[in-house]
Amino acid sequence: MSMSDGRTSDTKRGTERLVVIGGDAAGMSAASQARRLRKPGELEIVAFERGNFTSYSACGIPYWVSGDVPDRDQLIARSAEEHRARDIDLRMRTEVTEIDVPGGRVRARDLETGAESWTSYDKLVIATGARPIRPSLPGVDAPGVHGVQTLDDGQALLDTLATTEGRRAVVVGAGYIGVEMAEALIKRGYEVTVVNRSEEPMSTLDPDMGRLVHGAMEGLGITMVNDAEVTKLLTGDDGRVRAVATEDAEYPADVVVLGIGVRPEATLARAAGLPVGDHGGLLTDLAMRVRGHENIWAGGDCVEVLDLVSGQHRHIALGTHANKHGQVIGANAGGGYATFPGVVGTAVSKVCDLEIARTGLLEKDAHRAGLRFVSVTIESTNRAGYYPGAALMTVKMLAEQRTGRLLGVQIVGREGAAKRVDIAAVALTASMTVEQMTALDLGYAPPFSPVWDPVLVAARKAATAIREGAFR
Repeated sequence: MSMSDGRTSDTKRGTERLVVIGGDAAGMSAASQARRLRKPGELEIVAFERGNFTSYSACGIPYWVSGDVPDRDQLIARSAEEHRARDIDLRMRTEVTEIDVPGGRVRARDLETGAESWTSYDKLVIATGARPIRPSLPGVDAPGVHGVQTLDDGQALLDTLATTEGRRAVVVGAGYIGVEMAEALIKRGYEVTVVNRSEEPMSTLDPDMGRLVHGAMEGLGITMVNDAEVTKLLTGDDGRVRAVATEDAEYPADVVVLGIGVRPEATLARAAGLPVGDHGGLLTDLAMRVRGHENIWAGGDCVEVLDLVSGQHRHIALGTHANKHGQVIGANAGGGYATFPGVVGTAVSKVCDLEIARTGLLEKDAHRAGLRFVSVTIESTNRAGYYPGAALMTVKMLAEQRTGRLLGVQIVGREGAAKRVDIAAVALTASMTVEQMTALDLGYAPPFSPVWDPVLVAARKAATAIREGAFR
């Protein structure tokens, strides 16, 4: 077993070394940005990735599984070879197993040979991502049960789908991944059941908005089982999964996909004594430095972020945030300066042609933050009502009762619905009131919107509710 460092000559030259743990969005964005700012003779960059792929879109995996994206390589933004051509020493299939903060070094294991070695660092980036929640249930590790977080996971699922004779699939969980995987499996010709512990699918929406998603999923032929807790996964004589059991029923399954959600992968950081928050993610400052550590940064799905609406910290696993974190980290590690102020919690998804979007706080979030608020829901259309293709859109809006400050928006509808949430995301970032929103100068033409955009209709209704409440 090798435990060498290989650092002496670099130290004599005075070359700094940046070590990056994690080769996906945050880690490689940081490495690439640092390389733009510092030449190889000034900064050596070593990156470790335990998987087979780097710089890929995990968000695209459901669309690859469904067949909408035919080639796995279309999800890879930059290959390991391309990173190496930019003077980044990217070591694939190599897992960092320990961070020695006092010694300024990391221990890594080559997953092909088992060889271990220490690598010193002057600056460290932790971008270890998130891990799928895999409940401790009987049968959860049986063949045919899949989590979907990495390209390797997606390939393993596709291999199972290609070799499994039965056509019955059960998806456990109805968040973004669960809903998107249910649609993907329907497109693959499977009979799909979704078992969901919540009142309605998409717990990132309020239940009344989740009900609209429920209806769309059933319209696709998906069987929805809500308010149900999985108790075990049953296996056959061959050891493969054969059913998912709840307290009340069993649902036959030739393949099971776990779509329960993810947690920050901060095991290494926690073992090294680095600070983690209530949600299990690393805590950083505005420059994405790990709190209390001048030369250690963290970003992506392994960190907690500041919610600009509630003022509280949250864990939100999205590639948009990870790439921004990486840019900020790379700028700072490369000798520049940048900050990441926080998020408002914007996300979009779809079920077939039904678009789903949210930003800001849900009702339960507002209650948890101790806010008093009004909540309004409106129905409008995505285009002028007389224009061909006009379809219904439902917009729900929350505003602070006393100030009228926008708190959150949820939108469910057809074409053109989801990206309207960006109007609200900007308004939230600017701390606008719903009254101010009613005067926004948005684009209008019959093919794109009614005269009053649905978001502005909701803002008018919320502003009215606040005024009427003031006179009670």
